[in-house]
Amino acid sequence: MTDDRAKLSRLGFSFRRGGTHTARSMMLDDLGTLLDEVGDPEAPRSAYREAAVGQNCLGKRSGNNRRITFTCLSNLYSLEPENVLFRALRFFWSRDAEGRPLLALLCAYARDPVLRQSSGFILEIPEGGTVTREEVAKGLDSSFPGRFSRATLQSTAQNVNGTWTMAGLLRGKSRKTRARARATAGSLAYSLFMGYLRGARGESMFRSEYVKLLDCSYPAALELATEASAAGWIVFNRVGNVVEASFPKLVSDEELEASGQD
Repeated sequence: MTDDRAKLSRLGFSFRRGGTHTARSMMLDDLGTLLDEVGDPEAPRSAYREAAVGQNCLGKRSGNNRRITFTCLSNLYSLEPENVLFRALRFFWSRDAEGRPLLALLCAYARDPVLRQSSGFILEIPEGGTVTREEVAKGLDSSFPGRFSRATLQSTAQNVNGTWTMAGLLRGKSRKTRARARATAGSLAYSLFMGYLRGARGESMFRSEYVKLLDCSYPAALELATEASAAGWIVFNRVGNVVEASFPKLVSDEELEASGQD
């Protein structure tokens, strides 16, 4: 898959230094409330800001908290209809309610380097294995040596664990254990789309880092892709061992050409 960050940034991926998880988790409930409040998928970013900051639809206690929350949500999800990743997120969000936790995880993962770095540790833990905040903090310190203070590492690890818990890959409160994600047709289709934007085609889309977030075997992923295709969300064809997927409802040829990903 391509690693041209300029091209990927034009499609919605983010490689900025730092990461929202130093301050917040993926804020699943806030995201859902905001998307419900701004029902028009073509609404500009200013409409989301007005809902979150101006109208306080998220119920925050202070103006400063409203602004910080909106900034964090913007960093994780863009909230820009021109952003291909966000537009696809809204598409699947309205069609696959069960898959929303994983849809949010996928988008946040593509836009937050701290969350991306933590995945290597989380995904390696066997189902039922214990995950401590201290272990996650140590892993983040190794990935970002000297960048964060001890206090920031601890709070960031807590936020990261919170996100993986919301997404269904961890369970428990004070004692976290590894759980198996519950992939859906929408979340699988969104993960394939992310791989597609990164340049993967055919079977390689099913081997991408995004599909790995779903704890989904290849046979199960094929079934979910078939389900997504039957629903009209994507175009998926399988002939023997050859698989092909395209996403005409999610991205135009012009957008791919403009980004250099055609």
